[in-house]
Amino acid sequence: MMAPSRLIVVLVSTLALLFFSHAEAGEIGVNYGMVGGDLPDPASVVRLLRKSGITSVRLYDANATVLKALANTGIKVMVMLPNHELAAMAAAPSHALRWVRSNVAVHYPATQIGLVDVGNEVFLKDKNLTPQLVPAMINVHAALVRLGLDAAVKVSTPLALTALEESWPPSSGRFRDDIAQSVMKPMVDFLRRTGSYLSISAYPFFAYIAQPDKISLDYALGNPNPGVRDDNTGLMYHSLLDAQLDATYFAMEKLESASMVLADSKDTSATPGVYPSETGFPSYGRPTPTPPSPSGGGRRLRAARDGCPAASVANAQAYNNNLINRVLSGATGTPYRPDADMDMHIFALFNENLKGDRPDDVEQFFGLFYPNMTKVYEFDFHRAALASWCVSNASAGAAALQAALDYACGHGADCGAIQPGGTCFEPKDKLAHASYAFNSYYHHNGRARGTCDFHGAAYVVYHEPAGNCDPNASRCVANAAAGEKALQEALDYACANGADCSAIQRCGPCFQPNNVVAHASYAFNSYYQRKGRARGTCDFAGAGSVVYRAPKIGKCLLPSKAWIL
Repeated sequence: MMAPSRLIVVLVSTLALLFFSHAEAGEIGVNYGMVGGDLPDPASVVRLLRKSGITSVRLYDANATVLKALANTGIKVMVMLPNHELAAMAAAPSHALRWVRSNVAVHYPATQIGLVDVGNEVFLKDKNLTPQLVPAMINVHAALVRLGLDAAVKVSTPLALTALEESWPPSSGRFRDDIAQSVMKPMVDFLRRTGSYLSISAYPFFAYIAQPDKISLDYALGNPNPGVRDDNTGLMYHSLLDAQLDATYFAMEKLESASMVLADSKDTSATPGVYPSETGFPSYGRPTPTPPSPSGGGRRLRAARDGCPAASVANAQAYNNNLINRVLSGATGTPYRPDADMDMHIFALFNENLKGDRPDDVEQFFGLFYPNMTKVYEFDFHRAALASWCVSNASAGAAALQAALDYACGHGADCGAIQPGGTCFEPKDKLAHASYAFNSYYHHNGRARGTCDFHGAAYVVYHEPAGNCDPNASRCVANAAAGEKALQEALDYACANGADCSAIQRCGPCFQPNNVVAHASYAFNSYYQRKGRARGTCDFAGAGSVVYRAPKIGKCLLPSKAWIL
């Protein structure tokens, strides 16, 4: 039998190895569109980007004023060659060289340009230019080579997902016949050869409103959900965005290029990465009734389900915060490509009032900010703001959990609360006790990478787990025994005196279950947290009580300020 001290050394060594094997987190940025009549000047926008912790920005042109404003900021930049330039760019390498000199080389390296997007959704917006797309990409890259910039600046082109003939299940993903061999095969070979990646415009929002009876809202938003299984591969998908990304990976593999891997190969290193250069969710508006489909027809979109609009502040906030947290946490892989690196760019930086066909067009309301530079809803791009918890892995087994629990309690975790009589002793369950100890150890060590693994007995999550217990993080919940009348009066008082009760309004994310106990718990807790959890702020004449374990009400966990670092 291994001595305890030896076991600890092995465990610590394993943690260190696991720590150093993790990939760095990807980049989360924004798309800076300028189709608005009331947008701030570029210098003000750059100050906003820096203040907000946004470290990467994608442009829809190569606007010299914007690029100069971004100089010496350290912000990474992606520029775009507009569709109307494609024909000339494909026809003459000299034209490509002049464009790259005037729009990239003159600004680099003061402005950290890292990518040139050649065209924008050409197959969808300018089908007649399809034959010129890859030749234009080749000529732009050749210009970068000639100027010695090809190592720093890559070339790609963003595709709308209408380039896929099939996208579900993801393993059936394939490109349309009219572009697969003639355009996509040489494009993917070019991307692989030059060390670039495929950009896609991925919008779960539009897929959801096209089929709200088949796609769940939580699945579209990336919220916790039961998931959907691809029966061909056995892979489970908990995010529609992941399904769209993997469908694109499978489509690339089906091109069966001699320089690429086939779909049934385990070696996927030759396939370029797939990055969502555009993705987002609108906070308001109505979609275009009959958008184009690959076959030229259209489908009527449902702007609302059960009377609740899909385009809402709550849904936009959930989708985009899920994206931000995912990328900042380093969880950039997909079910099919779990180790994939990935950068994402949220559409868009601002609401843009000149987009779309009418004043309430959904295209105008994808922004994170209003044109006056105030937030449409709360979000945070700063990595330090990302909340995380360490939880036990039930599949590790009882022996491994106990060994890891003992190690955590002996090396900095405060395990007093899980001793008999402690605040978090109940439930008397090894899995719950281990989660408490692991989380305490993880935060005691500043949430450093590698401090939540315990030889596979634990893992990090970015949504507070239901039942999470913390003696320093209390919540206020409704006391059902107080009766509906007392609860309603206390609920009304809380909502009128500082509680944020928007989430429990109809169509709000915490409206269900629609009963006074659930709504009162949400309102009481909001009031209690906003009052700094001061004594007496969770009583409501006996209608409320303090708890230390995170209660789940419907799909909503009552928030706590603890662990939010």
